[in-house]
Amino acid sequence: MSTGTDPLAPLAQLPGVPDAVAEVRKAVDRLYGHRVMRRRAAEVTSESALRGARASAALAGADWPLEEVRRRSDFSADEEARTVGAALRIAAEAGQLLSVWRHSPLQVLARLHLLAVGDADPAAGRPRQAGEPAEDLFPLELQPVEGVGAAPAPAGPPAALPPAPGAEEVAARLDQLSRLLVARAEGQGVGTPALVVASVVHGELLALRPFGAHNGVIARAAQRIVLIAEGLDPKSICPAEVGLAELGTESYWRALAGYLAGTPEGMAAWIGHCGRALRLGARESTAVCEAMQRGMV
Repeated sequence: MSTGTDPLAPLAQLPGVPDAVAEVRKAVDRLYGHRVMRRRAAEVTSESALRGARASAALAGADWPLEEVRRRSDFSADEEARTVGAALRIAAEAGQLLSVWRHSPLQVLARLHLLAVGDADPAAGRPRQAGEPAEDLFPLELQPVEGVGAAPAPAGPPAALPPAPGAEEVAARLDQLSRLLVARAEGQGVGTPALVVASVVHGELLALRPFGAHNGVIARAAQRIVLIAEGLDPKSICPAEVGLAELGTESYWRALAGYLAGTPEGMAAWIGHCGRALRLGARESTAVCEAMQRGMV
């Protein structure tokens, strides 16, 4: 990413991105205008967090039914359970980290990793160091998700996804990302739409894979925090993770490959994909509001 007052501004002008931004804004505004939001907004937020966590865990290979996630209290039995537990813990706390995020995004990312792996892990809360392997995103994060509209992924890993950068580059790019976000919180570059900023944070964390595990869950949670911080979804009621799962993991990694390529077409495709996911998340919460209105929830 380049330096300057608003290095993300050119991304907002890529072909298709203004339309994606406008469509997302329309979908979010429509949801916030729902009559249920006037009385039961906190309940919608809680349900959004639960559904988003379930979908994020599903994208990480732990595809549990929503009611199972809602019912369970023990998430230590096996790897899938631990993944679901990690996503739930992160979702429960992410919205409370906004004030810290504004001046220290890296501190929040460290906290999210600690929540995911637990303090018994010696690497908890710190990026990987030189010589430590990067998480293999494809097998762990991008397996086909059953039952949420995903298309089957092709056999073998996607050749378009390059390996994660080394620890030194990761540290430099995390620092650059943090500086950019802090500058925005201080009023620099505020013209860039929230969708663009959130998409870049999401894509950059997937590209870097800074932690030893749970990078996908952390990246998706960071996107949610950005959407809150940027004012697009201040009540956190639009679970983009649900939309990502509905669009399917094959589409997810193909869009991510576009981000990693760094071409204008690839970046526009990634932002557009994140926008579609966010609109589907808004649709999910609209259905929740409708169910509440009918007395079904």
